[in-house]
This record gives sequence, structure tokens and C-alpha cells, in this order.
Amino acid sequence: MNISEEMIKQIVETVLKESLADKYQSSEEKEKDPSGIILIKSDKIKCEPFSDTPGVKLKDVVTLEEAPRMGAGIMELDHTSFEWTLTYDEYDMVIDGELEIEIDGRVVIGHPNDIIYIPKGSHIHFQTKSTARYAYFVYPADWQSQ
Repeated sequence: MNISEEMIKQIVETVLKESLADKYQSSEEKEKDPSGIILIKSDKIKCEPFSDTPGVKLKDVVTLEEAPRMGAGIMELDHTSFEWTLTYDEYDMVIDGELEIEIDGRVVIGHPNDIIYIPKGSHIHFQTKSTARYAYFVYPADWQSQ
């Protein structure tokens, strides 16, 4: 069997790619450094429909394996409102649009680059009169087991 220079090149490239994939994982949405640091490219995140509420989409951007203590994701609202009771602490950073959070008849309005903290136990309505896209950060990450 003759092994060509091209075949050796393909084998070496395949081995290097597989080896580096274990040490440094990259996708269109995020890059993972071996140190545990994760770069999330929020503009590349494609949200998916959430529950039966029309106009609500979200996507968690880290898994419990990647970040066992803090959770994060992107949420989009489109001319909608939905009720929620938090069993965790949450920060929301508005990326686009206006995010309204109603609590006890009062409304807090976040604009792009604003950060909103919502304490555990709050019963709120997430809402927007137009559209909003925001990043959420929750503690603990495994809030569903709380």
C-alpha cells in the first residue's frame, strides 16, 4: 500500500482536530476554554418557544455540567406578558427593546444595557408592549430542584 503525502496530511489534520476538540471546544454560540471559562456569543443564540405562552422564547446557554452553580440564558418576548414566581435569584440584562417587570401593581422598565435584579420568591409578570431580548443569570443553576 502506497501512502501519499496527501493521505498523511489528512490523517495528521484529523488527529489534531480530534485532539484539540477535547481541549478547546468551539461552536457558533460559545467557546469553551480548558480553564472552564466560557465565551457566549449572545447574538448567535437562537431562542426556542417556551411553554404555551405565545411570544415567549428562550434558550439556556450553559448546562449544569458546564456551570453547576449559576445558570444563564437568553429570553425573547414579543408583545406578550407571562406570570412567574421565582424560586431562585435572577439578574436580567436587557439587550434589545424594553423589558417590563410588574410586581405588586408597580412596573420596573429596563432598556438596553440596563440590569434588573429580581429576588427569590418574587411573584412577577415579565412583559413588553413591543419586543425585548435579554440575558438572564440565575442562582442556583439547578433552580428546578429548589
